[in-house]
Amino acid sequence: MSADSESSADVALENDYDLFAEGYTAVNETSLINAYYTRPAIVNLAGDVTGRRVLDAACGSGPIFRALRDKGAVVAGFDRSAKMVELARQRLGDDADLRVADITQPLPYADGAFDDCVAALVLHYLEDWTAPLAELRRVLKPGGRLIVAVNHPVMLPFLDRETSYFATTKWTDDYDFDGQKATLTYWHRPLHAMTDAFTAAGFRIAVISEPPAAPEARELFPEEMAKFPSGSFLSFVFFVLEAA
Repeated sequence: MSADSESSADVALENDYDLFAEGYTAVNETSLINAYYTRPAIVNLAGDVTGRRVLDAACGSGPIFRALRDKGAVVAGFDRSAKMVELARQRLGDDADLRVADITQPLPYADGAFDDCVAALVLHYLEDWTAPLAELRRVLKPGGRLIVAVNHPVMLPFLDRETSYFATTKWTDDYDFDGQKATLTYWHRPLHAMTDAFTAAGFRIAVISEPPAAPEARELFPEEMAKFPSGSFLSFVFFVLEAA
């Protein structure tokens, strides 16, 4: 792992999910962090979505899309990675509303098209949240919800004690996803910078959540969960925001 404050010009190369989409999907289908922590937390925060129009922003291969659709939502999704969208279509069917689009650019949806948006594990790849949050606010109806999951702001300072908690800092980590090598670039920012960005984009903060893993995680991942006797650990922080 390394942290620095360089320009984000190389983010597209470092976070090119087309290069490791299959491996990422395979690993995270049943992983503790994704399948038994992030996804159930998002679904729980979403609550009853029956009949609600939901946008899954940066949907990846579609596991959250499917979970919300199974709960009765009318879901659309997009991702910058064409390969991820292809895998999502294989998972969700040819009739699924899936598009290749970049969250940092204007989105191909009408104003107020959705009751809810989900942005799970995407904003922390971005140095500047201004344009993405503005677009997500635009496509939400007034009073609609944006459900966000990002790296917890204590994570990088805990892992790298030389990192200032209060600085917006670029950092990278290397992964092996089922034999496919990947380098992912993230941007650490303090909690107040997150909440300031949400407020500036026209959102009210309804919920800040630091949830435990799903109950079955302790049985499925005994060695990992033994490190956390309370059943709780910090990896991401979750928000429910309301479009003002």
